[in-house]
Amino acid sequence: MSNVLIINAHHHYPFAEGRLNKSLTQLADELITGKGHNTRIVTIDEGWDVQQELENHQWADIILLQSPVNWMMPPWTFKKYMDEVYTAGMGGALCNGDGRHQDAPKENYGAGGTLQGKKYMLSLTFNAPAESFDDESEYLFQGKSADDLFFPMHMNFRFFAMESLPTFACFDVMKNAEVEKDFERFKQHIDENF
Repeated sequence: MSNVLIINAHHHYPFAEGRLNKSLTQLADELITGKGHNTRIVTIDEGWDVQQELENHQWADIILLQSPVNWMMPPWTFKKYMDEVYTAGMGGALCNGDGRHQDAPKENYGAGGTLQGKKYMLSLTFNAPAESFDDESEYLFQGKSADDLFFPMHMNFRFFAMESLPTFACFDVMKNAEVEKDFERFKQHIDENF
């Protein structure tokens, strides 16, 4: 049995109320608790307490970040969460500084994480269609994958010494959503990784 922290990073906009991310958060909670794991849910739009979030990260064996992709990254409110919580965790709760030592100040940047043995999973909702990724002929992403786009987020978790579970993504959610198919794929993804 594992402890799973589920973070719903959605930020409400009039054109994107967050129903899909909320539904995926609820579905993850149901599926994960159904497998005997413990969960805690943090909804970014409802606010947070920095010390509680540090404790949540230490409690969790797995962190599931459920996030829409706004301008190629999570919403700004999650960036604010990271700035506050992750910075507060640099004193040992999440990492011991940036991992460098005075005797070798040019080496091991980012190797100070204190969450060894813990994992994380990104679950993302995109307006972009799946076909816009992994195809060099596509204009915007130029052959890059969704994980390439979210490389900085992967590095944030790696900074804490966490290991990645496979990323899940829903594509084309605003113009050509296939929500029921996405839910079925999500159920299979959770089943295979938790």
